[in-house]
Amino acid sequence: MQRQITTPGPLLDRYGTLAARGYATRPLLTYRRDAIKAPPWRVKEWDFYQVSNDDYCIQFTIGHTAYAGQLTMMFFRLADGARYERTTTLLAPFGSLHMPASSDDGVAASRGGVSISFEVRPGERVLRGEATATTTAPALRTEITLTQPPADSLVIATPFTESAHAFYYNQKINCLRASGYVEVDGDRYSFAPDTAFGLLDWGRGVWPFHTEWFWGNGSTLVDGVPFGFNIGYGFGDTSAASENMLFYAGRSHKLSAVTFDLAAGGYLAPKHFGSDDGRFEMDFVPVYDRDTKTKILFIDTECHQVFGRFSGRAILDDGREIRVNDMMAFTEHAINNW
Repeated sequence: MQRQITTPGPLLDRYGTLAARGYATRPLLTYRRDAIKAPPWRVKEWDFYQVSNDDYCIQFTIGHTAYAGQLTMMFFRLADGARYERTTTLLAPFGSLHMPASSDDGVAASRGGVSISFEVRPGERVLRGEATATTTAPALRTEITLTQPPADSLVIATPFTESAHAFYYNQKINCLRASGYVEVDGDRYSFAPDTAFGLLDWGRGVWPFHTEWFWGNGSTLVDGVPFGFNIGYGFGDTSAASENMLFYAGRSHKLSAVTFDLAAGGYLAPKHFGSDDGRFEMDFVPVYDRDTKTKILFIDTECHQVFGRFSGRAILDDGREIRVNDMMAFTEHAINNW
């Protein structure tokens, strides 16, 4: 079943449970933190941006799990795996980051030598970041503009079986053309809109303590037309709708189930990804595993985000076949106790 939400309304009802379950192509449901009925330490909110081309990538995170928060900038090169990261960890930030209730609003934070801001303007998003040098890490500075013409995105409202008050409200925006730069200790890396794309992963929710998910995402040009995909599972009870969607020329094309085990045979072993409806068939050749582990108090998380090249086909809603060859994208496997 792929239940589409088409009517605007509140995300949560007066009991603090999801008013509607399923997917949409724009954020029709209104998130209000004061409507949550779960304990405050179960609330998680984040804005995550990724900007990449075939050679390098930068990621920004402003977010929290209520009792811990993060401001993170991470830049890495795919060819040699060189990675430069600056993270400020916040203990018990709860609502002090003032995360916006909508992806149409920006957010900014500055702590511990790391400053990050996400500005939302008509038709574009501007990402800025600066981190001072330390004895173990170079200075980082970046400013990137993402153009956002009118286009579909993936929005999903998903419950968890562990609690009636647990939910995940998420929007992923693909195919954001990127221009700008990253400076690492004086070296400049540029992003150009014909080769670089941005991704927004905007999440709000009440999560169980233990979760495990698989996620994949990518954007590129196919014969000059923007094409992207989002695949994944493990983000709650997806019986109403999966998180799997294609994007082509600004329009969304819903997929059914896509399951994969990124760990099978090793994270850097080649994989095949297929959907149960036959509309997503891709071979994946990994090139770099951006593995991270975090342990703070009782929080214990591990993630393997594997970048590599996808080659294969995707079928749009009208039956048209899109062929991709050596498309740089990623998949990830995350295990969280948070």
